Amino acid sequence: MIRIDIVTLFPELCECYIDESVIGRGRRGGLVDIRCHNIRDYTDNGHRQVDDYPYGGGQGMLLQAEPIARCFDAIIRQLGQRPTFIFMSPKGEVFSQRIAKELSSGGNICLLCGHYEGVDQRLLDEYIDREISLGDFILTGGELAACVMTNAITRLQPGVFKKGDVTSSESFENNLLEPQQYTRPEIWRSKKVPAVLLGGNHKEIAAWKHQQALEITKKFRPDLLDNKPLKTSTVSKNTAQKAI
Repeated sequence: MIRIDIVTLFPELCECYIDESVIGRGRRGGLVDIRCHNIRDYTDNGHRQVDDYPYGGGQGMLLQAEPIARCFDAIIRQLGQRPTFIFMSPKGEVFSQRIAKELSSGGNICLLCGHYEGVDQRLLDEYIDREISLGDFILTGGELAACVMTNAITRLQPGVFKKGDVTSSESFENNLLEPQQYTRPEIWRSKKVPAVLLGGNHKEIAAWKHQQALEITKKFRPDLLDNKPLKTSTVSKNTAQKAI
């Protein structure tokens, strides 16, 4: 079972998110161990201060190294080994489904949520194995990014989804976006469900879905195709026309 530790100034913020829905059920069911740690609990001053002015001037405050280091060391002692320490940082590599898969099967993880103007570089040099970003934008802290990563990693753990391997046909699997999906009623506001989905021919349905995934990916995220040519669907011409 994977363990994910989140080191933050706002553990309650993270707790209220990760304890809900599918992720919360997986956590309560013992399928993943998620723990939130308050950096302030590892200070040695009466005011529980964790920040200070940066050397050399500049605006804002920095998180001090020592409280975070104490928290990290406590986690190492609890685990009996060193987890992968990850700093949620706009300078890091952009998070993706590939990284989520890699981390979901790569042992225990500790996510550090930055705040203020950042973290003392010496702490990062000493502990951090990897810096990860959600994208090219700035948040007020790393909590949201840590929750997103926790969600993406947890949902890949065996047993978190009860209905088998539901993640295998989702967006970004095999570098494709998901095809369109439909549910009842068969006709809604004069719009019909594609005929191929009603025919019961699983081979044609699979081929249609694959072709649609290719077309959607080509339209919205051509970068995911990595210059691969679109494959011709095996759906019959008549069926394909009915599906349009």
